[in-house]
Amino acid sequence: MARLLPQQKSYMAKDVDKKWYVVDASGKVLGRLASKIAVVLMGKHKPTYTPHVDTGDYVIVVNADKVVLTGKKLDQKKYYRHSGYPGGLKELTARQMFEKHPEKVVYLAVKRMLPKNKLGRKMLKKLKVYTGPDHPHQAQKPEPLEF
Repeated sequence: MARLLPQQKSYMAKDVDKKWYVVDASGKVLGRLASKIAVVLMGKHKPTYTPHVDTGDYVIVVNADKVVLTGKKLDQKKYYRHSGYPGGLKELTARQMFEKHPEKVVYLAVKRMLPKNKLGRKMLKKLKVYTGPDHPHQAQKPEPLEF
């Protein structure tokens, strides 16, 4: 007969200290980079991860215009948006998106890997994406994050 163990309490994070990280996206593959950034934004890299609490850290992505897409995705991947009017579906390829808004490519990739609820929208506000090597968050003393 098996012995029953005493009831263990689950850990619930209450107040979480958030760190700032800076990621250099130059030469990195978009999907792999986005999934690792999403893990940090959700807080899954911490032992204090709690699903219903925002335990994640802030992430600054620099050089978003130098991110790499593999295969033929540059011409075959499509980004859709709708104006709300009949026949208002707009379509852009990844190449066109890189020309217009290179930071939006990284932003959308990370956004689509986060939960689709209020908590996910709160996590997404902690993502800062910039096309060049400079960012205005030096005062937060971000640490470099390597993957």
